Amino acid sequence: MKSLRRYWFRFEPFNKPTPLNLGCGVTAYDTDDAARLLQERVFIGKVMPKIVECREDVDLSTLDQKHVAPNLGLVTVRGIWFPRGYEETNGI
Repeated sequence: MKSLRRYWFRFEPFNKPTPLNLGCGVTAYDTDDAARLLQERVFIGKVMPKIVECREDVDLSTLDQKHVAPNLGLVTVRGIWFPRGYEETNGI
C-alpha cells in the first residue's frame, strides 16, 4: 500500500485576492492523486491554473508562518489542508 505524502502547490497568480495565491497544501498518494484532489475539490468545474511549483514531502516549517501555518487543516489524512474549506464532506 502506498503511503501518503504532503504536497505544496503554487499556481500562477490569480487576478483576485485569494488564499490560493499563497499556495495549496494537499496530502495524497502521489502527484497525480494530489492533482486529482485539486481538480475535484478546489477547481470544481473550472480549468486548473498553471502549476508553477510542486513541492513533494513539504516541510511544514518552511511554509508562511503568519498566514499558512496557523490555518492548516489535517495534514495526516488524504485531502486538501490549505486553504481550509476544501476538506471532504463525507457525502454531506
